[in-house]
Amino acid sequence: MGMFEIFIWAGAIVTLAGVAGLVACIVYVMRVRRAGLSEVDLRARLQRGVVWNMVALFVSVIGLMLVVVGVSLN
Repeated sequence: MGMFEIFIWAGAIVTLAGVAGLVACIVYVMRVRRAGLSEVDLRARLQRGVVWNMVALFVSVIGLMLVVVGVSLN
C-alpha cells in the first residue's frame, strides 16, 4: 500500500466523520426545536448548532481534499 493510498483511505475516514457530525447536528437541531424553549434560549442553542455544523463541514472538506490529493498523485 503506497503513501497516496493511505491518503485516500484516511480522507475517506475523515469525510465519514464529518458526515456523521452533520447528522449529529441535524438531530441536535431537531431536538432543540421540539423542546419548546423560549426565543432567546432557542437562538442561543441554534447558534451553538451552527458552530458545530461549520466544524463538521470543515472536517468533511479536509477529508475530501485528502481523497482528491491521493487520487491525483497516485
